[in-house]
Amino acid sequence: MAAEVPIIRPAEVADLSAIERIYGHYVTNTTATFELEPPDASAWRDRFALVSAAGLPFVVAELAGAGGDAGARAGGGGVVAGYAYCSPWKSRPAYRHTVENSIYVAPWAGRRGAGGLLLAALLDGCVVAGVREVIAVIADTGDPASVQLHTRHGFLPAGRLTRVGFKHGSWLDTVLLQRSLG
Repeated sequence: MAAEVPIIRPAEVADLSAIERIYGHYVTNTTATFELEPPDASAWRDRFALVSAAGLPFVVAELAGAGGDAGARAGGGGVVAGYAYCSPWKSRPAYRHTVENSIYVAPWAGRRGAGGLLLAALLDGCVVAGVREVIAVIADTGDPASVQLHTRHGFLPAGRLTRVGFKHGSWLDTVLLQRSLG
């Protein structure tokens, strides 16, 4: 039996509790993000509102079938398997056509294609929003999956920042990748 293909759709407020759980796992258990405390529901509502107000894409991958985290039910009734959004790269006006992307897939949903589908939808949404440059800031955890995902979608190396984050007792680098859309 073939694995279910995730449906990619715009995120809704009803998805935020599932998104909060997915991201909370990465904040608490990994160095994939440099946040030290998982954002709460209020912080996610604020993040969602800022992304929406900026006209930038915020999407989820939803699986209609059973499985995964039952607490991660999506607004549409399926299970949120991952999410992605773009936020402004910097606040200064000259950067207004450049964004940073964020993509997280639930640990149980790996290897189902959600990451690639989310990134493709995000890039399509960025074109519609008039974005010219997308920056991926990837924590160098030693796992090449995120860099490989972005490279498959046309991102090119843009640099490395060394020892810029300290989490779980280690100094961490970030790898910068960039995709031009314009």
